[in-house]
Amino acid sequence: MSSEELNPGRLLQLSGSYWQSCTLHAAVKLDLFTKIGKDSLKSNDLAERLKADKKAAETLLNALVSMGLLVKSNEIYTNTVYSQSFLCKDSEKYIGHIIMHHHYLVNSWSQLDKAVITGKPVKVVSPENKQEELESFLMGMFNMAMNLAPGLVEKIDISNRKTLLDLGGGPGTYAIFFCLNNPQLKATVADFSTTKPFAESVIKKFNLSDRIDFKGIDYSVEDIPGSYDVVWLSHIIHQENPQSAQKLINKAVAVLNPGGMIIIHDFILNNTMDGPLFPAIFSLNMLLATKSGQSYSQEQIENMFRSASIKDIKRIPFDSSNDSGIILGVI
Repeated sequence: MSSEELNPGRLLQLSGSYWQSCTLHAAVKLDLFTKIGKDSLKSNDLAERLKADKKAAETLLNALVSMGLLVKSNEIYTNTVYSQSFLCKDSEKYIGHIIMHHHYLVNSWSQLDKAVITGKPVKVVSPENKQEELESFLMGMFNMAMNLAPGLVEKIDISNRKTLLDLGGGPGTYAIFFCLNNPQLKATVADFSTTKPFAESVIKKFNLSDRIDFKGIDYSVEDIPGSYDVVWLSHIIHQENPQSAQKLINKAVAVLNPGGMIIIHDFILNNTMDGPLFPAIFSLNMLLATKSGQSYSQEQIENMFRSASIKDIKRIPFDSSNDSGIILGVI
């Protein structure tokens, strides 16, 4: 074994990588990138905007420069194009909400050893942060979908379909982009009633209220109303154990019209369950936060499809920033 292979540097980098995460979380929580905006500022001026300690603010700014998220020239700080695109609230590509969702998960991840020993979730939502955590999750899912949906819907041909159900669709982002890409399509978003005001607000912004409606249901225990040509399940089955995931797929199939299509979009593992990296790590996130959720392999999803009498099953090639994948089939 070479001396390079015995060097602990990679382990130390992995061990301390959360320092960078926390630095990013703090900057987003302070809305630092938005407060810089398109300006070029000295640290003292930005500290005033942040209402922060001047020396501490400068230390944070320098760390962000070292991470490639800010540019520093002659003691003046500016956003990078990258930060301007993804970390400023006035950008359509803003992902600050999902970053704050990750921030609220830090406490759970620090107790992963306990979850592994007990096999039980450790996530606890504090009453004082409950609304903020919920907003970060909902808006975070919206952020991610807004970045993925435009390119994703172009990969799936539903041009001969007239009705789509976005099951567990939250704000209905995918339903929106499926409708924008398919003028003949009408869609229904089905999710908890608490999501309805947010969903209807987003749908209205896209001028699609006449083509997309919302049905408030707990799809895990209630029957799904209506009948559809397509059922879309994005990041839903990973919340369920294998039996519950199968039951949910069966429910989705039950509301499909003859020849209907079911599409699953999720973090899909390889068949040995040990990669790609993000789906494997995300399975631990489900261990921390749910009673029995997990990432599933392509083989597992295809077997669940077959058990529900779904045929013509195929994986749709799709390059995603977080290794999400698409599997579809027809009844």
